[in-house]
Amino acid sequence: MLPIISIVGKSKSGKTTLIEKLIPELKKRGYRVGTVKHASHNFDMDKKGKDSWRHKAAGADTVIVASSERIVMVKDENFVQLESIEKYFDDVDLVITEGFKKEKKPKIEVYRSHKNKKPLCNDDKTFIALVTDTDISVNVPTFGLEEIKALSDLIEKKYL
Repeated sequence: MLPIISIVGKSKSGKTTLIEKLIPELKKRGYRVGTVKHASHNFDMDKKGKDSWRHKAAGADTVIVASSERIVMVKDENFVQLESIEKYFDDVDLVITEGFKKEKKPKIEVYRSHKNKKPLCNDDKTFIALVTDTDISVNVPTFGLEEIKALSDLIEKKYL
């Protein structure tokens, strides 16, 4: 089964930055990594007026833009769960998501002491680690914001 790990935390806590640091470390170790960004609102990949935007605006349910280097898909779905998009990641070893904190997948929380009162990880058994800027005692392994190699070791040992 394809391992999927969700990076969760409050807005502006550093989730994207953590993912930007994890990807090159895991790639350096020889793994192929896919990502999924959860959007809590409607969004467009294209700018208004571009051909693919016009296709979508005309009513297409699925639009794919393909070039020699990239494929991008926009597809209408009522509710997306991670299981429904796993099929698009058949060529990777690991999927890292940003968000999806309600899914029953392993989670790493990014916790900033000035952003929230307490971490989420103590209340949920799906959490596997906490990445933080403070010294805090929780029931999962804790890593500093720059301890990317150690966090990657944990991911590699448990899921790869």
